[in-house]
Amino acid sequence: GYYRDDPGFIDAIQPSGGKRDDVNSAEIWGARVALRWEASDQLTITPRLVYQETDADGFSREDEFNILANEFTTTRPPVTIGSYETFTQFEEDYTDDFLLFDTKIEYDFGNMVLTSITSYTDRDIKMIRDATQLTGSITAQPGVLVAAGYPESVYTLDAPLDDSTEVETFTQEIRLAGTAGDNVDWVGGIFYSSIDRDYGQSLFVNGFEATSGFGPTAGILNGTDVLFFSDIPYDFDQYAVFGEVNWAVNDQWILTGGLRYFDFDEDRTLNFDGIFAAQTIGQKGSTDSDGVAPRVMASYAMNENVTFNGQISKGFRLGGINDPLNAPLCSPEDLATFGGFDEWDDEELWNYEIGVKTTVMGGRGTFNIAAFYMDIEDLQATLTAGTCSSRIVFNVPDAHSTGVELEFAAAPTDNFDFAISASFIEAELDDTITSTDAMGNVSIVGGLKDGNSLPTVPELQFAAAGTYTFPFGSRGWDGYVTGVYQWQDERYTQFGDQSPGFETIDMTITPIGDPMPGTTTFDPELDSYGLLNLRFGARKDAWDIALFVNNVTDEDGELALDFERGNRARVGRLLTQPRTIGLTVRVNFE
Repeated sequence: GYYRDDPGFIDAIQPSGGKRDDVNSAEIWGARVALRWEASDQLTITPRLVYQETDADGFSREDEFNILANEFTTTRPPVTIGSYETFTQFEEDYTDDFLLFDTKIEYDFGNMVLTSITSYTDRDIKMIRDATQLTGSITAQPGVLVAAGYPESVYTLDAPLDDSTEVETFTQEIRLAGTAGDNVDWVGGIFYSSIDRDYGQSLFVNGFEATSGFGPTAGILNGTDVLFFSDIPYDFDQYAVFGEVNWAVNDQWILTGGLRYFDFDEDRTLNFDGIFAAQTIGQKGSTDSDGVAPRVMASYAMNENVTFNGQISKGFRLGGINDPLNAPLCSPEDLATFGGFDEWDDEELWNYEIGVKTTVMGGRGTFNIAAFYMDIEDLQATLTAGTCSSRIVFNVPDAHSTGVELEFAAAPTDNFDFAISASFIEAELDDTITSTDAMGNVSIVGGLKDGNSLPTVPELQFAAAGTYTFPFGSRGWDGYVTGVYQWQDERYTQFGDQSPGFETIDMTITPIGDPMPGTTTFDPELDSYGLLNLRFGARKDAWDIALFVNNVTDEDGELALDFERGNRARVGRLLTQPRTIGLTVRVNFE
């Protein structure tokens, strides 16, 4: 059993000018229970139960621009949002209840082992997000709901967006593994999974109809003042048959060949309603696919210190069905660009990898290096459809990812060990996706341009870790100092962040406030950052006491760009935790 109370580090500026401190604090508690029953010399049964609850007060987001709180456009007093600050009008909330039950059954036939793994998960995620700036960017914009847009009394109404995900998953895997002679290992089996998922959102803006005079706002599925409503249940089933053979040809060569046949089926029902949505009631859709994914590996031991290896394998991701665009919110340009893409196709890739693993320093160290190339076909690219406040998945015909990874680890003395790793990865699109409007003008869709980087992939990464141990005091304690440093390069969160002009916020589109400068800019590229963690401790028998300092240099590491309705409503960044100092005490019981 465990309980954790995570302190928050983001403060929320309020419309009154005050602040709510540490709005991203969280409580996490859970339990794990497992039982191993050796029913006989051949049969072992291991059931396990895992349960966890998470309750967070908000999100680790630092706002850079908010249409309702900034130094430019708000009719309220100007607001400057500082470091580790966000703007909200009410308390946000996030809860995640997770239950896992699985059972592993093993039966040993002597030269073969039969394994069955059955699992069931039930997960319920509820989130309340402050979407007032998103709603305000719509209700205050001229020409969306009314010709001149609504006044502040309307566009500042609290707009909580309730987001709910309920998922039940059942999986069953049965595999049989054994040997053939002295030099062949093999495994084969079947796999089945069934997922029932229900996802929905509801945007209840209390008093909107009465305050704005716009009505009626109720539709078939939503009630009064529910400006957006969605309910998307879907069933996802897959099964697979797999097998792999490992053949030690001689003392130097090992060959491995594997094959997996898969079959996927997805059925989905789309339900959307409200004045922000394109009304869609009970629209059913389905997609399915099957195929074979092979893998071939070879390993060559040149001597006891040097081993070469290579691999060729195929990967796969199932296609799917896009949600309908929120057409009432779309600009004519975004409607022309993103409309009509109802589905996306399967994605496939071939991965080619070679490497060498070596033992150095008389057995006290290892040095490994590997190079890979991934050829990706019909890459599934998720885009934010600008003003539509929708997400659309496109297929890019060709993309690639190629890189080199290095690892060096050593223990030069009995008291000191360290490890260093680094990687260089070039992950780019090899095609451009364009859209043509009614006037014949051609534009690039959402940053899907030949040569643009794949999101979230830094070109360079580096990590280093080291531990030094020493006698501590006269009572048999061992002291230690451990340092870990991780660094990663610049990167983008989504393809659309690389679109020309995305960094410019045009505030004349939704003219809130006076004076109004017209435009402001931000940097959509996430900065490189490095995190240094240190630990000073002492161990003896079952005890381990340590003082830790995480993020020693207090780095503002940017994890992702977070924005709404393109960049019109809000632009923020998700951040790493600032410098944290603490003490841990561990006791092992036997």
